[in-house]
Amino acid sequence: MPNSIRTITAAQRATLRTFADFSLLSRRTLLRGLGAAIALPVLDSMLATHALSAPAEKAAAAGKSIPTRMAFVSQPNGVIQSAWFPKTPGEGIELVESLEALAPLKSDLLVISGLAQDNGRAKGDGPGDHARSAASLLTGAHPVKTAGANIKVGMSADQWIASKIGQLTRMPSLEVGIEPGRTSGNCDSGYSCAYSNTISWKSESTPMAKEINPRLVFERLFGGEENDPQVRAKRAAYRKSVLDVVAGDAAKLKVKLGQTDRQKIDEYFTSVREIETRIEQAEVQAKNSRPDYEIPKGIPKDGREHLRLMYDLMMLAFRTDTTRVITCMVANEGSNKTYPSVGVNEGHHELSHHRNEADKVEKLKKIDKYQMEQFAYFLQQLKSVKEGEGTLLDHSLVFFGSGLGDGNAHSHHNLPIILAGRGGGSVKPGRFIKIEKETPLNNLFLSCFDRMDAKAESFGDSNGRMNGLEG
Repeated sequence: MPNSIRTITAAQRATLRTFADFSLLSRRTLLRGLGAAIALPVLDSMLATHALSAPAEKAAAAGKSIPTRMAFVSQPNGVIQSAWFPKTPGEGIELVESLEALAPLKSDLLVISGLAQDNGRAKGDGPGDHARSAASLLTGAHPVKTAGANIKVGMSADQWIASKIGQLTRMPSLEVGIEPGRTSGNCDSGYSCAYSNTISWKSESTPMAKEINPRLVFERLFGGEENDPQVRAKRAAYRKSVLDVVAGDAAKLKVKLGQTDRQKIDEYFTSVREIETRIEQAEVQAKNSRPDYEIPKGIPKDGREHLRLMYDLMMLAFRTDTTRVITCMVANEGSNKTYPSVGVNEGHHELSHHRNEADKVEKLKKIDKYQMEQFAYFLQQLKSVKEGEGTLLDHSLVFFGSGLGDGNAHSHHNLPIILAGRGGGSVKPGRFIKIEKETPLNNLFLSCFDRMDAKAESFGDSNGRMNGLEG
């Protein structure tokens, strides 16, 4: 038996025997029908095929054939730091009030303090800390304040990764969010709205517009490469699920798969159908709710459901290897969104200028806890998906952070940062890393680039790599 086959598991060898007549299955395999296209999750037979075809001297690399993905999630307006950062650095994180929802996942987390974005600070151009914090968060660059339409900041970390590995997937990257936002006009003390409303920049002058409508994200993932509106309308007229229209391809495929892969396909289809149903229910709710303002089709009225739908779609995009790079803004920077579901009816931005007033601080803690509850949901979804010998979360890096440390002080140091996942085994989580000397956030991104096969010598204001991620 060749060495390359001995590197795979017994279960994968069994799948190979069952799957011998379909050995060319790849991660780019799509199920098609009536304009829809469904990418498949990572199956054992895909991993086995990779190991079978690899030469013996590359057997070790075949064992790492599952790709690493990276998501960047941003929260606006900083956090209440005393209730956010753990008290003691090292292993065995003791999560405090705002991070309590992450307790079941603490062995999957790195919580990091001491990172900063110096270019979020004023450089002689006056106020505008919210715009600068979002613009610099993933770029490490200082945005240019102009009265006209000219905008300039820098390429963002997600787009750097996409520029290096985006050709390996159907979509180089995916940008989503919860709040709509303009990319023109002034939103913060003379800064362009583009700076406050996006964290993803393809180039120093090209913001990547985020999609806030779950239906449109779903169509991008599963609507087929043509994404023909007439085909979609025809499918809707027949009231067919996207899964129904690829049922023929799916049936042909499943008879050729082993038992484990058939189960994975069934679980995956169930999750896709559930999300599709929730989107349809949100559309009906939006149509019947008669709000005071127009809700775009497909956006749930309930903010929690909206964000969780986006997190579910992000999970599916990673699970199917449709893309390996995603950004998500849980709200625009400087957002004055309210959170009535947790008893906060005042605007977030308004509250962030709390002046240490106890009632405002308590309400901000509720917002921080709310965001961590939704983030924990996303991580649990990733962790529930089995891939090879691990999970989808094990094969991901998930960044969560804010471009402001303290919203009241508009500080750009000691940013609240979490890095979840194991990056395919290259990161040792379950720790709180406390960096005593202010360090550029982009040092962390440089280290993440290494793990995403997107190496760079420097990026933004980096002055070296952040060491210690591997333990």
